[in-house]
Amino acid sequence: MSDNKTITDIQRFIEKFEPSKFKILARGIEVRGIKDLNKNINFAKEIIEKLKLKLVVSHSAEMAMYGSFEVNYQ
Repeated sequence: MSDNKTITDIQRFIEKFEPSKFKILARGIEVRGIKDLNKNINFAKEIIEKLKLKLVVSHSAEMAMYGSFEVNYQ
C-alpha cells in the first residue's frame, strides 16, 4: 500500500465521519470530544467497512476517559 492510498483513506474517513475535533497522528487520527463513544466507534467501524478503507479503530480505557478514539492505518 502506498502513502497516497493511506492518506486518501484517512481523508475519505474524515469526510464521511465529519468529526468536530480530531488530531492528525503519524499512524492515523485521534477523534476527540465524543459524547456517545460506543455509538461513534460503531459508526466509524461501519464507515471503514462500507468504504473498504484500510483503517482500523483503536481505543483504550484511557482514551475513553477523554472521549476519544483513534483511526489508524492497517
